[in-house]
Amino acid sequence: MPHLPDTGYTPTPGELASIEEWFAEYDAASGRRDIERMADMAVFPLNLVSDDSAGDGASAQWDREQFVATMTHVMGDGADDITFESTRTPVFLTSAMVVVFTDSVMTMGDTEQRLRYADVLIKRDGKWAFQTMLQGGWGDNLR
Repeated sequence: MPHLPDTGYTPTPGELASIEEWFAEYDAASGRRDIERMADMAVFPLNLVSDDSAGDGASAQWDREQFVATMTHVMGDGADDITFESTRTPVFLTSAMVVVFTDSVMTMGDTEQRLRYADVLIKRDGKWAFQTMLQGGWGDNLR
């Protein structure tokens, strides 16, 4: 195994804050079911990595149209707001690339769902955008 460097990229406090701000905005859009705004915050084609009900890994690339259609179907048009309580661990690869690991509780009405996922964000023109979503359970929707 190759020897890895002792340290990687160390983000500035401002860079860490910019990731927190990005997710606050994305979670707010998700809570409002503002799928178009969520799509505005992505880079297309968007990479998706998951597993399916058979336990096999799955991956796909979605264009904006597929993202909007699938997220509209998954999130529904319910009257209840969606809220998120999340703990995020950003791992910066460079000042323009970050992998963010998230443990979250999503609440919709009286229903809570625990989620664990990761996102790869890249910075373009000084703004963060997500480019890859990694989360279990989506694989049957990717084929």
